This record gives sequence, structure tokens and C-alpha cells, in this order.
Amino acid sequence: MSSDDFKATDDSDEDLPKHGLKGPSPDERPHPEGRRNSQGIRIDPEAEAEHEPRRAVISALVEDDPGVLSRVSGLFSRRQFNIESLTVGPTTVENHSRITLVVEEPEPGIDQVEKQLAKLKPVIAVGELDADAVRTELVLLKVEGDEPDKVHAVTEMYDGQTLDAGPKTITVQLTGDEQEIDDAIDAFRQFGIIEIARTGYTALARGNQATVPGEKPGTADEPTRPTNAQ
Repeated sequence: MSSDDFKATDDSDEDLPKHGLKGPSPDERPHPEGRRNSQGIRIDPEAEAEHEPRRAVISALVEDDPGVLSRVSGLFSRRQFNIESLTVGPTTVENHSRITLVVEEPEPGIDQVEKQLAKLKPVIAVGELDADAVRTELVLLKVEGDEPDKVHAVTEMYDGQTLDAGPKTITVQLTGDEQEIDDAIDAFRQFGIIEIARTGYTALARGNQATVPGEKPGTADEPTRPTNAQ
């Protein structure tokens, strides 16, 4: 091999790194963009922008363990999810309760809500209800009693019920979907609303469809609450 060959070989090795393989310089390497969420996962700003928030009604079957509501609310607080409403009550199975949650989040957030809820120990099963699910809420309204006849007329118009009537206040109960309740509240404002209490949604799937995947109905031998011994 001639001296020119050695020279050519030396020239080709000048650009190689001393250790490892040749690669782009730090300035030429791609740099990921986007912020990280509370779990440390980097969020692609373009992907995040594609998901508009939507409202979801989520049903969860839970065991009646002490502190179960505290665990559920703590989970939402840690994950920075906002609960619009939460209702809880017994099911047909003894020592089981149903929690109905309404949240408004982008699609990935709703998916995370379901996954994180399912990981909690007292939670038996979780599922999002379809848009055509049977859903309703209850509201109690205490209004000024100066015009009882007009209050009664509006109460009847919205299929409500008068629970208490005195010389100064009237308390009515209304049930329905969110829009019906909102319309009724607007109608009662003319009398002067003193106090209001809304339960938030409670809901069940239509027909034979289980409200929560895998949910099995109770039987006559499985009362919702223990029967007191005589």
C-alpha cells in the first residue's frame, strides 16, 4: 500500500467520533415539543388541540367501604379533573353502591377518568353511559311566598310538587333532565329564589343493556338493605 493510500485512510477517519458511531450534532438532533402533564407524560400540543372537551356521564359500582367517596374525590383532585356533579346511592345488591359522575374533559381525559377509577380498590366496575341513557336530576327550590297561586301554577306546569307552603316561603320539588331543570329555575326566578339544592344526574342505561359492563342485577334473595329481624 502506498503512502497516498495511508493519507486517504487518515482523511476519512478525521470526522469519526473517538467512541461510538457518527451522528448528528446536538444542535441538529430533533427536540420534542409540548408540555408535560401532572403524570410527567409529554403532551403533543397538536394532538391535544384536536380534542374538544365534552360532557360524560360515568357510572361506577363500588363496595360500601368506609371512605370510598373520599378516595374517589381524592383521585379526581390529584389528577386535576373537575367533577360537575356526583350522586351516590344503593343498588339491588347488598353492600354495593352506584356512583354517578358527570365530568367535562377532552377525550383522553375521560378515558383516564375511567382507567383511574377502575384501579381503586373499592371500585367493582366502571363505564360511560350512552347518550340515550335515562338520566334525571332532582332540585328543591325555596321561593318567596307572596304569590302562592302563581307559584303553584308554575309548579304544575313543570310537573313539580309542593313540599312546604307557609306565609313567607314555598318549597317545591322538580325532577327532569338538565334542560328541563334549567328552564324551571328560570321560570321561578320571577318569585325570588331564596335557596336551591340540586342533586346532579343519576342515570341508568336503557333497555336490557347493563349500565356498567358486567353488572348483574340483584334478586329477591339479595335485598338492597338487610331486613331487620322481628
